[in-house]
Amino acid sequence: MPSLLNVLQDKLSGKNVKIVLPEGEDERVLTAAVKLHSTDYVEPIVLGDAEKVQSLADDKGLDISGIEIITPETSDLKPELVDAFVERRKGKATKEQAEDMLNNVNYFGTMLVYTGKADGLVSGAAHSTGDTVRPALQIIKTKPGVSKTSGVFFMIKGDEQYVFGDCAINPTLEAADLAEIAVESAKTAKSFGMDPRVALLSFSTKGSAKSDDVEKVESATKLAQEKTEEEGLTDVVIDGEFQFDAAIVPKVAAKKAPDAKIKGDANVFIFPSLEAGNIGYKIAQRLGGYEAIGPVLQGLNSPVNDLSRGCSTEDVYNLSIITAAQTLQ
Repeated sequence: MPSLLNVLQDKLSGKNVKIVLPEGEDERVLTAAVKLHSTDYVEPIVLGDAEKVQSLADDKGLDISGIEIITPETSDLKPELVDAFVERRKGKATKEQAEDMLNNVNYFGTMLVYTGKADGLVSGAAHSTGDTVRPALQIIKTKPGVSKTSGVFFMIKGDEQYVFGDCAINPTLEAADLAEIAVESAKTAKSFGMDPRVALLSFSTKGSAKSDDVEKVESATKLAQEKTEEEGLTDVVIDGEFQFDAAIVPKVAAKKAPDAKIKGDANVFIFPSLEAGNIGYKIAQRLGGYEAIGPVLQGLNSPVNDLSRGCSTEDVYNLSIITAAQTLQ
């Protein structure tokens, strides 16, 4: 198991953080729930049709005794959650609409987090990113001072550990958005025990090429540096714009950017677009052999994280641990 997860498990020992898994009718999710339930750091709450969940457990030889299984349509909690949803949406949903929407496991699970009945949520094994994130943006919403949520991946191989973002949420980003994501990614890295050295990436290194895209990253770098100063993040290093090799290879950095704050030793990489970020992390994962844990969503008032629909049981388990750790921040 990656060292990051070992560290987090130690921190979470005895906490029994309640994490909602809305996709209990998926074998991967239910298997992970059983594994999590056997620990003392995450207590899963599984959503789905209770009879179907039990049938799946019986078919796969899973012991789900002691795990809380909730069927949203018939749950005793539903009336309370419906009222809270109507209040939260402030006229954007009637009670009848709320009752229908809370039959959806992601909306029901998000309301459990919003009302404090759970600490975090992990979904996406059987739902799109939009289906997972939309309820969180409508109900939990972003923290004060954060305009956009974003998604980072922890990329881990042996003792190597990096953060890649945004690889999951925002198709297009302006300079101010990139700056915000850079700072939030630094905070995420720091909260998980890393010493963040943040590189904003481009196809140019320190003005080696000229284009609007390069100027956007240059501007984002300046804004991010100003933001870290304003927030007193004196131990966070942010620099750019860099080609990837100049950000991670010291010899290349010495040639291309000898006066830069980052000298080929970056560990947090901010991609200029979702397209670049998504392609980049998958190349590192599939060709580089890195384990990609995430996407871990940043900027929300409570942690909600999104799985890939191609995820494994281990992915569900790992992301649940990450989500539980976010609740301790």
